[in-house]
Amino acid sequence: MLKLKTVLACINKTQADLARAVDLSPAAIAQLINHSQWPKSLSRLDLEEDIKIFLEECGATEDAVSTAFETEELQQTEPQNTLSQEDEAMLLRKQSLTPDARRAFGLVRNPFDEVRSAQEVFMTPDSRYVREALRQTAKFGGFIAVVGESGAGKSTLRRDLIEWINRESQPVIVIEPYVLGMEDNDIKGKTLKAGHIAEAVMACIAPGVAAKRSPEARFRQIHDALRESHRAGNRHVLIIEEAHGLPLPTLKHLKRFFELEDGFQKLLGIVLVGQTELSQKLDERNPTVREVVQRCEIVTLNPLGTELENYLRHRFGLIDKPLEAVMDLNAVEALRAKLTGGGNYSLLYPLAIHNVLSAAMNEAASIGLPVLSAELITGV
Repeated sequence: MLKLKTVLACINKTQADLARAVDLSPAAIAQLINHSQWPKSLSRLDLEEDIKIFLEECGATEDAVSTAFETEELQQTEPQNTLSQEDEAMLLRKQSLTPDARRAFGLVRNPFDEVRSAQEVFMTPDSRYVREALRQTAKFGGFIAVVGESGAGKSTLRRDLIEWINRESQPVIVIEPYVLGMEDNDIKGKTLKAGHIAEAVMACIAPGVAAKRSPEARFRQIHDALRESHRAGNRHVLIIEEAHGLPLPTLKHLKRFFELEDGFQKLLGIVLVGQTELSQKLDERNPTVREVVQRCEIVTLNPLGTELENYLRHRFGLIDKPLEAVMDLNAVEALRAKLTGGGNYSLLYPLAIHNVLSAAMNEAASIGLPVLSAELITGV
């Protein structure tokens, strides 16, 4: 460890202060101070001069400045702080793997790209249950809400369902209303109403047939069209993405779509896909949607938890790269700690994991670190 760390403490400055002053990332400064790892992309002499100027301007003595780049023994490990809410938000900001990072780690493909087929989907016990529940809903009817944080894998499972229907030639007609610009009230944007859902159903079941003008005739027309299609051997599943943006009246009206039947056979399975706000809207204590909640199964996609290492091996395995060639097991545990705040919360979702690792690999490439270390993961 460089004496620079002690000098910074003496002048009441942090490594983050130094990083801002010399236009480097905190992770790069941490590597420099703790391991004498100088950024390969910069001139060491120029960087030393910039650091010296910063120290002098902040009141460091001449002797402290002159010895700042000498090494000293590390006395103790600093405790790791839990993340603030601002830090948590930073973890979720989009990070892209740079070409330099891909070259440095020998990656022919970005391991964090969206999956390209069902075979590339990583399955946990949670996601296996959701996958099967979605397939059963599509084949036999049902009402299910898939809830999860942003980047938890909800849309991946939706795409997996549609690919399964196409690959297995399942007699299932998928109905997906467009939700671009959808909001839960007409002040912020456009709400998705029961009439819009009815239009989407007719467009898929009976394309080209003009919808009836009166609401009663239109919904009777939908029931007849679904019944006729069902008797022809088809099943129907309504999938609504971004369902946390549905207004409460539309959620209530979904019960009526679900109750469309032909004898004992349900004519329309319903799948809602949304963020955690959806589970709040579907609270059984809310009398407005109580009848919907009584018929709707809510399943939550939980963080990866103990599956983190297996998930990382799976993602890098997609590009034939051993996990150990990218990061050691201490780095895996540092990633877990960074995204769980010492057990106070968990952000161990694919999107957050991809963002942290992309930032760390970009940083490692810029400073010439061949494998991600725990300290680098903690510092980005």
